[in-house]
Amino acid sequence: MQHALADVAERLSTVGRAFQSAAVIAPVAIENVGLLKGSGKIGALQMLATENDPDAELLLEPESCDLIISLLTLHALNDVPGALVQMRRCLRPDGLMLAVFPGGDTLKELRLALSQAEVEISGGASPRVLPFIDIRVAGALLQRTGFALPVADIETVTVRYAGVLELMNDIRCMGGQNALLARSRKPVSRRFLKRTAEIYAEKFSDPDGRVRATFSLVSMSGWAPHESQQKPLAPGSAKVSLAAILEKK
Repeated sequence: MQHALADVAERLSTVGRAFQSAAVIAPVAIENVGLLKGSGKIGALQMLATENDPDAELLLEPESCDLIISLLTLHALNDVPGALVQMRRCLRPDGLMLAVFPGGDTLKELRLALSQAEVEISGGASPRVLPFIDIRVAGALLQRTGFALPVADIETVTVRYAGVLELMNDIRCMGGQNALLARSRKPVSRRFLKRTAEIYAEKFSDPDGRVRATFSLVSMSGWAPHESQQKPLAPGSAKVSLAAILEKK
């Protein structure tokens, strides 16, 4: 969460305007919002924690914010395009949406270890790690949901833990428990956890015994349309042809 906060704060610092009213949507209540306020770009700040309501984005009134920040929430929603449409509608014209959420390779090591352990013990595997949004899909979603000037990029962060149980505890603290409807309802056994830890250590440990976990963080931004924004030229309106430019070289 702190990494996502720092990323958003850095992006805000490069924007050449301030935002009078902002809403921050996160899976848990954020105590340290100093990074965001320290950017000097935010006036009034409203916090929305989604631990009890995954669709908290929908609680905002239309055109009620100049800035909406979504931190590690979009991947857990059933209707991501619908949520983005609602967020755009909650922005005033020329308002900015910033979102950070886990990308496709996030927790790939844990996914493999859990699946292999469950297959060995019970002969089958149920989904235990949420599917995450691919970076290529993220950019298309922004255009599809009506945002102007869409931008999406990705950063891969490797975090090391003493063991897989410490990783799982960290995920729980971030509000990342398995919420999939197709998940197994059977209680997790000690044997299953032990075998998962063994597989994880065998495949993803460093020489010092600590294990690695991959977090791919997708960051994307989009603006509520406004007539003052830059727009691409109409096809065929160029006054100089590419062929003419290449001939001069």
